[in-house]
Amino acid sequence: MVVMLISPFSVVQLKENPMPFVNVKLVDGVFTTEEKHALAKALTEVMVKFEGSEAFREVVWVLIEELHTDGWHIGGRPFAGPKSLMESLGRSKSIFETIDGNPKTRQEFAEAAPPVMQSVE
Repeated sequence: MVVMLISPFSVVQLKENPMPFVNVKLVDGVFTTEEKHALAKALTEVMVKFEGSEAFREVVWVLIEELHTDGWHIGGRPFAGPKSLMESLGRSKSIFETIDGNPKTRQEFAEAAPPVMQSVE
């Protein structure tokens, strides 16, 4: 099964496959080779658990792709991995603090924190 996360509120199944396939995209250079192997092993364990049979272990595919930092953008701004994480978290915190109540749906979030159009430079 191949899945793609479209938004925090929905997952769209793209294609049925005879083998479980997990695709992970990471910022280049953040994880060591050993950490990526450990991640692949842990994801395989999760898939075996959810497939419900040890028979799936040998057919779980895990593809870890590392993308150069100039390809990542979060909130419309370039993201440089860990070195820009605090800046991104600070913006998230300031937005979080403006939301009244406890929205749970996309519509409730839209009402609680409507978009602010920013100029494109």
